[in-house]
Amino acid sequence: MSLELDFYQMMIQPMRDELTQIGFQELKTPEAVDEVMADKKGTLLVVVNSICGCAGGIARPGIAEALQGPHRPDRLVTVFAGQDKEATSRAREYFEGNPPSSPSVWLFKDGKLVDQLHRSDIEGTSAEHVAARLSDMFATYCQ
Repeated sequence: MSLELDFYQMMIQPMRDELTQIGFQELKTPEAVDEVMADKKGTLLVVVNSICGCAGGIARPGIAEALQGPHRPDRLVTVFAGQDKEATSRAREYFEGNPPSSPSVWLFKDGKLVDQLHRSDIEGTSAEHVAARLSDMFATYCQ
């Protein structure tokens, strides 16, 4: 691996860690995505992570805040747009014709997509807004 690539990966790692440290499983291959999506029991939150400012300043903090509430999905997974390209592409196939969006948050219940937040729902808002929207989503579907 080149020194430049090592440096880039080192810069990205904290962005990955923000989610894995709060319980998210990273999916880095299409096979890993398919394996998780094959288990249709319960609720599954899929986060398409990103290096953009709205991911770091709004989405990831809002997700972390929402997960501290009384309702939360059974399973938490993430793919990283622009980094784990094949895994992200495969995950997007499960988003039922929705356009690519990163960052974005997708909630599945018993294998069915039931709610989502697109970049347009995140960008220009606040972490508190995202947390409130996700908390409402979790209260509706994660009981």
